[in-house]
Amino acid sequence: MDAHHHHHGGDRPHHQRAGRTALIVLACAAVVTIVAMVLLWPRGDVGGDKQRDEAQVTGDVVTVAVEPCPESPDQPQISPQGGPQECGTVTVTLTSGPDKGKRIETGLPRGPGAPVVGAGDHLVLIHTEGTPSGVDYQIMDHQRGTQLWILGIAFALAVVAFGRWRGLAALGGLAITFGVLLFFIVPAILDGRSPLLVAVVGSAAIMLSVLYLTHGFTVPTTVAVLGTLASLTLTGLLAAIATALLHLTGVGTEETNYLSVVYSDVNMQGLLLAGILIGSLGVLDDVAVTQAVTVSELAHANPALSAIRLYRAAARVGRAHITSVINTLVLAYAGASLPLLILFAAGNARPGEALTSQMLAQEIVRSVVGTVGLIAAVPLTTALAAFAATRRAREPKEKAPRQRRPEPMTVTSDDWLAGPADDVGHLRPGRHAKLPEDVGDVHGGGLR
Repeated sequence: MDAHHHHHGGDRPHHQRAGRTALIVLACAAVVTIVAMVLLWPRGDVGGDKQRDEAQVTGDVVTVAVEPCPESPDQPQISPQGGPQECGTVTVTLTSGPDKGKRIETGLPRGPGAPVVGAGDHLVLIHTEGTPSGVDYQIMDHQRGTQLWILGIAFALAVVAFGRWRGLAALGGLAITFGVLLFFIVPAILDGRSPLLVAVVGSAAIMLSVLYLTHGFTVPTTVAVLGTLASLTLTGLLAAIATALLHLTGVGTEETNYLSVVYSDVNMQGLLLAGILIGSLGVLDDVAVTQAVTVSELAHANPALSAIRLYRAAARVGRAHITSVINTLVLAYAGASLPLLILFAAGNARPGEALTSQMLAQEIVRSVVGTVGLIAAVPLTTALAAFAATRRAREPKEKAPRQRRPEPMTVTSDDWLAGPADDVGHLRPGRHAKLPEDVGDVHGGGLR
C-alpha cells in the first residue's frame, strides 16, 4: 500500500508541470491568434457594392410540356444525356419570393449541364426583372437541401456510433473549421485583406480549437500544435518561393478569372498561397498528432528510452505513414484537376506544354509544396515530442518519507508469562519485544 501510494504521489507533480506548460503555450498562442483575427476581421458588408439584379426563389414543377426544338445551325441538337435536344414549357408553382403561391411558365432548360426536370421536382429558379423575352423566371437547378441533411445526419450518426465522445468532439471540430472558413477566412479575403496572412491566422485558430477539442489539453497535443505550426510556416515559405520563381499569377481557371474581374481587390497570387496552406493543414495535423502520440506511448511503455532512441523508433512509424499519405495527397489534387487533365489530353497537347501551363503548374506546386511540408512535419514533431518525453522522465521525483525504525518494546516477566501467544507459542504477530534480564532470572537463565 505504501509503495503504491508513493508511486502516484511522485507522478502528480509531473502531470501538474506538464499541464501548466500546455496551458501557457495554449494561452500565448490563443492571445496572438485572437488579436490577429480582430485586426483582420472584415469590416462592413462584404460585396455590398456589387448590386444584384437577380434573386433566387424556389418552386415545384406542376407539368412539363415537351416539343421538338427548332433546327438551328448554331445550336447543337444533342441533349446533355446524349439524345436529341428537347424544348418545351415547364409550369412551376413558386414556393418562395415575392410571387409565392403564383403559378408561372418558363422554358425547359437546355445546353450543357442543364438540369433534367419532371413533374413534382423541387427547383431553384432565378428571378430577373425586365428581361427582353418577358420571362422573369428561369430554372437554374434542383433543390438538394433535404437530401443533404439526410446525408449529413447519417454521417454524424456513423461518426458518433464509432467514435462515441471522441466522435462527438470531432464533429464539434468540424463545425469550428467550417465556421472559421465561412465567417472569417472567406469574408476577410473578399474584404481586401492579405489572403496569406488571413490563411495563417485562420489555420492557427482551427489548429488551436480543433486539436485541443478532439485530443484534450495534453502535452502530446501541445507538441502536435507546435509541430503543425512549424511545418505550416515552412509550407508557406516554400509556396511563396515557388510561385515567385514560376511566375504564377493565381489566375488560371474560369472561376479565378471571374473573381479577379468582379472582385479586383482580391490578391489572386495570395489567394493561391492561402489555398495551398489550407489544403495542407488537414494532412499536417493528422501526421503531427500521430507522431506526438506515438512518442508519448513509446515513452510510457519504456521510460528508460533516451530521446535519440525514441526519435528513431517514432521516425520509423512516421516514414511508413508518410509513404501512404503522400500518394493520398497527390491523388486528391489529381482528382480535383481531372477535368483539366482530360481537356489537355483531348487537345493533343504535348506533355511539356501541358505541364508548364499556368493551370497545371499551379496544381503541381500545390502537390509538391504540400508534400514537402508533410515530410518536414515528421522529424519536427517527432524531435519535439522526444525532447518533451525525456524531459519529463528526467524530472526529479519526490522522495518517500523516511520510515522510522520501530523502537523495541520492553516487557516484564508478568507480560511475557500472561501475554497471548499464537499457535506455535510465539508472541502476537507484529509485536517485537526485547526481553528484560529479569525474565531470564525467572526461568533460571534459560532465555539468556
